[in-house]
Amino acid sequence: MIAVLVSGATALAVSLFGTPLFIRFLVHRNYGQFIRQDGPTAHFTKRGTPTMGGVVIIGATLIGYTGANIFAGRLPNASGLLLLFLMVGLGVIGFLDDYIKISRQRSLGLSPKWKMIGQGAIGIVFSVGALQFPSAGYRTPASTEISFSRDIGIDLAFAGTTLGLLLFVIWSNFLITAWSNAVNLTDGLDGLATGVSMLVFGAYVILTLWQTNQWCQILSTAGPSCYEVRDPRDLSIVAAAIVGACFGFLWWNASPAKIFMGDTGSLALGGALAGLSILTRTEVLAAIIGGLFVIIVLSDVIQIGFFKMTGRRVFKMAPLHHHFELMGWGEVTIVIRFWIIAALFVSVGLAIFYAEWIVG
Repeated sequence: MIAVLVSGATALAVSLFGTPLFIRFLVHRNYGQFIRQDGPTAHFTKRGTPTMGGVVIIGATLIGYTGANIFAGRLPNASGLLLLFLMVGLGVIGFLDDYIKISRQRSLGLSPKWKMIGQGAIGIVFSVGALQFPSAGYRTPASTEISFSRDIGIDLAFAGTTLGLLLFVIWSNFLITAWSNAVNLTDGLDGLATGVSMLVFGAYVILTLWQTNQWCQILSTAGPSCYEVRDPRDLSIVAAAIVGACFGFLWWNASPAKIFMGDTGSLALGGALAGLSILTRTEVLAAIIGGLFVIIVLSDVIQIGFFKMTGRRVFKMAPLHHHFELMGWGEVTIVIRFWIIAALFVSVGLAIFYAEWIVG
């Protein structure tokens, strides 16, 4: 537990005090946000605000995780390193996307083709690696079974080793792409994605600590209620570091934002959420815990699909938070109300997780 607290506190301090230094660097280099022309007109005042703040979030997370391990005198585990690899890898893709936007002064960065190739390559390495490194009892960081709050018995490896690995890689990459894009779409208002991420990863700190205390490997008698996760404590340390990093960054990202996380941060956080859902065997439950992200994505899908079928729009603008902006809601009002909705989803998700353990 001490390592988890140290991880979160260290990441918070690095993010809180490191972000203004990074802002000065970005301002000096004139690395400012380019605003899309078809967005709400109120956003034009944000043009030139430093972006790529995700670099601080990623850096603070790495320092928090490393510092906690040094403090506790423990070595990193495979699950934590795989999760950080996924987070950093997608962060690099986001960084390239942000840099192209800034250098070419346009709202479009990497082409969809190259972004998908980059995300796919990182996702494949993560997926294959997650089925390696067995621990005692031949438990690997990930399982080929689809999971809710634990594996539910639907095994993607039913058709054989090679085909099963391929199906798992496809499923894993679907989750990685979906979550990274979900956080990316949510990052449209000052502090919105940062605050929601803080709540969601906070839920995963609680969830992984519970899995640690109910870990099959330490219970004297393994039963249906224990968890087969390989390294729950390691995952809780990473999750706590992400919460701390987001907490510190939010001080500077809240309205009026002094810096944006950019695709560097949103893709990294989305990848980390996908990785946590896979490594904690909570793939479907994550859609409830991160329900606000799901709603944002659905609003975009509905808008595009309905427009293609009818030539008309359901919302004034998608994603959903821009719809409320055009309805006249203030930015801070939208952000706070969306945080409340996100907190409700987190509460329901954790309640379901706990209820399943009681029933199990």
